[in-house]
Amino acid sequence: MAGKALRKPSGDSRLPPGQHEVTDFPVLDLGLHPEIRLSDWCLHIHGHVENPVKLSWAEFQQLPQFEDVSDFHCVTTWSQFAMKWRGVAFFSISELVRPKPSAAHVFFKGYDGYSTSNPLSACLDDDVLIAHSWNGESLSKEHGGPARVILPKRYAWKGAKFVREIVFLDREILGFWELRGYSKTADPFTNDRFAPSNLP
Repeated sequence: MAGKALRKPSGDSRLPPGQHEVTDFPVLDLGLHPEIRLSDWCLHIHGHVENPVKLSWAEFQQLPQFEDVSDFHCVTTWSQFAMKWRGVAFFSISELVRPKPSAAHVFFKGYDGYSTSNPLSACLDDDVLIAHSWNGESLSKEHGGPARVILPKRYAWKGAKFVREIVFLDREILGFWELRGYSKTADPFTNDRFAPSNLP
């Protein structure tokens, strides 16, 4: 569904090139909204780490909770400013599992079959989190609940909805959209949307 556009003054450095501001939260996904009971939810974190873990929902909630306000940029050209997230910071996840020196990339998988990859350095930014709440409310199924990955400095496809697995890797593996020609770096402020060279 399309977002409701607002007029913005030209030259506003907060709005990336090719984007328009919205005030709603459009729903864009693979068309799958898996039913995940909190009693069944599990976040498996493994790979090139010293302490692989499988977290239940209760264990995930017991980790240090983190709140952040950030802008959200979708590759379909809409942006929403000042979105309020609550969840677990990725740096807390990293401290828990202790990545090995060989870890260089992070591969995220969702309960809907979605996948995406990011450099570990990007995931360790201080505004990256596994979010379970948005604007004071639990994340709805349509928006990736119970938990989704938020990387504000990248286009939103780089953060998996319905997250179930985080794999620390020594190499890059292309995810769902990267395999279909989208950029591996996905920087909104350089309009870095597509990279046809990714295609096999």
